[in-house]
Amino acid sequence: MYRFLEQTVSGYMTRDVRTVQRDHDLLALSEMFETDDFNSYPVVDDGQVVGIVTKFDILKCFAFTPSQMLPRYHDLMSRKIGDIMTPEFIYVGPDTRLTRVLQIMVEHRIRSIIVLDGAQKLVGIIAREDVIAALKATARD
Repeated sequence: MYRFLEQTVSGYMTRDVRTVQRDHDLLALSEMFETDDFNSYPVVDDGQVVGIVTKFDILKCFAFTPSQMLPRYHDLMSRKIGDIMTPEFIYVGPDTRLTRVLQIMVEHRIRSIIVLDGAQKLVGIIAREDVIAALKATARD
């Protein structure tokens, strides 16, 4: 367990990250969510991460009030990712300790965190499953 305290993001993150662009429509995004079984994607523009989009962001589009009619599915699914993405996102660096990642995930109730290098370029993503794998791997010692 003590080895876990020394582990960093770079040893457990996924390096080959699937991304989306803000001009993609929600229908294509929902198909990606079904195919990949991910909960979120980084949104990139010109090589820079400009936000994050989650399954919850899609669900929020369908929220309605009694005074408002339920939106039509096809109308909403033609909207662009840039309309619903979250431009403010939490990120860590490859050298961030997994203890910090675990703390962030619990505190903010998030499933994955974008990993950016010193030049703010996307280098990976770290998910809850990665942290659990690290806990399991270091517990064997």
